[in-house]
Amino acid sequence: MAISFREFPWYIQALIFVALAVVLIGLGIYLPFSPVSSKRSEVTQLHDQDAALKQEVAGLEVYERRYADFNQQMNALHKQMDTLQAIVPEDKQVDEFIRLLQGAAAASGVQIRSLTAQTVIPHQYHYEMPFQITVDGPYYNVVDFFSRLSRLSRIINVGDLTLTGVDASKEGKFAMRPGTSVSGSCNVVTFFTNPENAAPGPTATPTPASAPGATSPVTRPVVPPPVRTVE
Repeated sequence: MAISFREFPWYIQALIFVALAVVLIGLGIYLPFSPVSSKRSEVTQLHDQDAALKQEVAGLEVYERRYADFNQQMNALHKQMDTLQAIVPEDKQVDEFIRLLQGAAAASGVQIRSLTAQTVIPHQYHYEMPFQITVDGPYYNVVDFFSRLSRLSRIINVGDLTLTGVDASKEGKFAMRPGTSVSGSCNVVTFFTNPENAAPGPTATPTPASAPGATSPVTRPVVPPPVRTVE
C-alpha cells in the first residue's frame, strides 16, 4: 500500500527537503552553464585582473617615489642651461656685448676710443665674434679693465694686447682724462652658438672719438669655447 508524503514523520520530511535543497544547490554550483558557475568564473577573472593591476601599480610606485628626484634634476638642468646661455648665448647679442664692454670701462675709469667688428670665425660647435678695440687711461686702470672683462658672465677672451705710453698733457686726436698714461690695442673675442647668425659682414672702420668716453660706430656683421684668457 502506497504511503503519501504527508504521512511521513516530520523529521523525515525535513530530511527530504534538506536533501533536495543540497541537490539543487550542487547543481546550481557545478553545472557548467548555471548562473552561479558563470558568476564564479567572472569573479575569478576579476581577482586575476586585480592581482595584475596591483603588480603593475607596485612597479609604478618606484617611479612615483623617484618623481621628486627627477623633477629636482630637471630644474637643475634648466638652471645649468640658463647659465650656459648667459656664458655662450645662441645669438650674437652685439648690443649687450658692447654694453658689457662700456660698463667695464666706466667702472675702471678708462676710455674705449674705437670698437671695430671683425669677421665671424666658425668652429664645430660655436662661432667666434672678434672685435678690435683701443682703450686709454692710467696703467692700473687699464689693467683693471681687462681684469673686469675676465669676470663678466659672458666669456670674453683678450689677445694680441699692445700697450703704448701716452702723454695726456700733449694735444692729440681727442681729449684725455688727467692721469692717462697708456693706450692699449687688442682683440676682444666673444662667442655664440646659433649658425643662423653666423653670416659674415663688412668690417667697420673706426673713427676717432670727439669726446672722452665716446666710441666709434660699429657695423654689425657681425660648446663651449676655450676658457677665458687675458694675454
